[in-house]
Amino acid sequence: MNLRIRKCLSPLIIVVLHIITSLSNAQPTKVRGQVFDAVTGEMIPFVSVSFKNSTIGTITDFNGGFFIETRNPTDSLVITYMGYKPQKREVNHGSYQEFEINLEPDNIALEEVVVRPGENPAHRILRKIIDNKERHHPENLQSYQYEVYNKVEVDINNVDEQFQKRKIFNQFQFVFDHVDTSSLTGKPYLPILITESISDYYYQSIPEIEKEIIKASKISGFENESLSQFTGRMFQKTRIYNNFITMFEPGFVSPIADFGLLYYKYYLIDSSFIENKWCYKISYKPIRKHERTFSGYFIVHDTTFAIKEIQLRIAEDANINFINDLATKLIYEQVQDSIWFLTEESFIVDFNLDDRLTGFFGRKTTTYKDIRINEPIQEHVLQLKNDVVVQDNAMKHNTDFWEQKRHINLSEKEERIYSMVDSVKQVPIFKTTIDVINLLTNYYYPIGYFEYGPYYTTYSHNPVEGHRFRIGGRTSNKFSTRFMPYGHIAYGTKDETFKYGMGYLYMFSKNPRMATGTYYENDIQQLGQSDNAFQEDNIMRTLLERRPNDKLTMVREFRTFYEHEWFHGFSNKLTFSHKTIYPTPVIPFEMRVEQDMSVSLNRLVTSEITLQTHWARDEKFVMGEFERISLGTKRPVFDLYLTAGVNGIIGSDYHYYRATFTMKDKIETNPFGYFWYFLEGGKIFGTLPYPLLELHKGNETYAYDQYAFNMMNYYEFISDQYISFNAEHHFQGFFLGHIPLLRKLEWREVISAKGVMGTLSDKNRNEMMFPGGLTSLKKPYLEVGAGIENIFKFFRIDAMWRITHTDHENIQLFGIRAKIQVIL
Repeated sequence: MNLRIRKCLSPLIIVVLHIITSLSNAQPTKVRGQVFDAVTGEMIPFVSVSFKNSTIGTITDFNGGFFIETRNPTDSLVITYMGYKPQKREVNHGSYQEFEINLEPDNIALEEVVVRPGENPAHRILRKIIDNKERHHPENLQSYQYEVYNKVEVDINNVDEQFQKRKIFNQFQFVFDHVDTSSLTGKPYLPILITESISDYYYQSIPEIEKEIIKASKISGFENESLSQFTGRMFQKTRIYNNFITMFEPGFVSPIADFGLLYYKYYLIDSSFIENKWCYKISYKPIRKHERTFSGYFIVHDTTFAIKEIQLRIAEDANINFINDLATKLIYEQVQDSIWFLTEESFIVDFNLDDRLTGFFGRKTTTYKDIRINEPIQEHVLQLKNDVVVQDNAMKHNTDFWEQKRHINLSEKEERIYSMVDSVKQVPIFKTTIDVINLLTNYYYPIGYFEYGPYYTTYSHNPVEGHRFRIGGRTSNKFSTRFMPYGHIAYGTKDETFKYGMGYLYMFSKNPRMATGTYYENDIQQLGQSDNAFQEDNIMRTLLERRPNDKLTMVREFRTFYEHEWFHGFSNKLTFSHKTIYPTPVIPFEMRVEQDMSVSLNRLVTSEITLQTHWARDEKFVMGEFERISLGTKRPVFDLYLTAGVNGIIGSDYHYYRATFTMKDKIETNPFGYFWYFLEGGKIFGTLPYPLLELHKGNETYAYDQYAFNMMNYYEFISDQYISFNAEHHFQGFFLGHIPLLRKLEWREVISAKGVMGTLSDKNRNEMMFPGGLTSLKKPYLEVGAGIENIFKFFRIDAMWRITHTDHENIQLFGIRAKIQVIL
């Protein structure tokens, strides 16, 4: 899909690609270091590290490392550990520092301690936590609500001074005054995006209702209000009491999972009063390598056995792409002397293709206040159609409002990010680079009020047209953000015929989406291919075809539609289309008159009206001016298509009805990855020639098509009623990750199976003579596959086997298919 939404993201993308780092005056005091035994040189875990005269502290990890930061005034760091002399280190307030700390053993003689075999005390506490989980799940309450302040910052990281001096950045030198250093990784970074939001969040258990009203939103460099919905609480949740935690990708084992002892080692390292509550501090680390686990610590209250504080840092060798490091810290407080609620959350993630290359930090700070439990939710909130609502004035609040309402004050550096991004947008090279990025990611090149593209259709080749040349485009957002005309013209050197298409899209409303459009086309089409397949004139189709693509058909089509979204996840689309299909020598139209006689038709004409109903509860979108990206949903997605073919309208020759139903879902099966399926069923009522029946979706390229039968040819099977399934299980490296010689490759296993069964009535079988190779499904069709994905992080390769109908001509019983994909 060619999405105009990238136009809205271009300010971020440009800075992400081109602006780098230096040193500056940062307000927070940040310290990163490692603690060693001064005598043996061994790394010391569980050492207490804190800022003097403050409650801000941490402990060293299993390699003796630590990171700590504060905005409060401080002048020294205190390091203590039983059996060693305490140390103090002076720190410079408002700067980043690194320390190598060598603790000297304390020569005080200790009384003899006899250690007897017995249960690890940390295990006993863990069992208590597990036994009391249900008490601390907020979702078990009747209802709750609170105000959320959310701040997200995106930074460029890991760029040295030499890179900063490149000529391409001459016009961007002013941004290097904003550079800082991460206490987590020690990498210098440049903030290039900051978002803030204040929202009211509501939850009700029976019936389950989850609503968020974003009252205020501020996004540096962006004018797209649809992005505001993703700055709130509902899109960023860490549920520590679940057995598995989602960190961009699902499947990370929680350190307090019911089966945590199978994945972690636990150490009780301290017990003390914290805010007049006796608490235990437990450190944990993974047992095995290359599993989706964490290391860190948690503090638990000894009476309720609720988590008071927890730090999660993904294992260094976890099989997840592009994330070099990730850490989050959650702090909970007891509300109304009962349940413990999350009150503060800090999060940082280091995105990078390679630790030596320039990458990104994503940093999030969230605070919660005015927490109320088991109070009735106001009726107007319950009646909201969408789960996330952005108030009309959310992006219009002034500086005074934010200074009064934000839970945490911005540092001077953070405040300057807003003006910095606006300044970057005025630099001439910025606009030039936007054009290049649009060409690479949006497949269109903007020229004023016009965008040329998609560029991958400029040249292609097929046996019907020979060499095909195409010029196409559409108007840009500079022309209009409501009305977008588009079109193309193409010419084939073999058939010496011009083809063309033209249409428009008009937006009545973007949220909820209400749009209309019309399109007229006189061009070739491949009947019986999936909507996910390469476009007919895509150059990649030419390069990857496994059979000569000689089954293309000339089609003249007029299509108009109206789309109405009632609320996010539920919409209708009404379409009228008039289509004329022309025969070819390979795909002839021979009407059977008598048993041994037929008449050739020079065209088929049909007019039809289709009503599509789409239902995907909790589906979320990022919206551009004309098109949008679905971020999917955790629930099943349903689509129902009801079509009526009407004869007598503009020369239409056929009267029929068609009903098609689809369902798809992704089911987490942690720790065994996830299972994805797609079901489709359909029935045609009436008598039709074969081009208007269900030509089952084949694939004659080496590219893996998730929605097609990859071992089936075009025009191989036909039905007038059918049911099909498509299933894949992605193991996410569960098996290969435990094989020492293979786990470093971080390959992931995937298996698949696809099948269809259908019937064809005699009246439809006899309506028109089938071309060679086309037949009905006398028995189910089945193909299976096994593959490896995440090859070099971008490639998936599947071995495919055709299980049934193996006696057909010109087929493959075994084949290799490949796919480029980006997965975490």
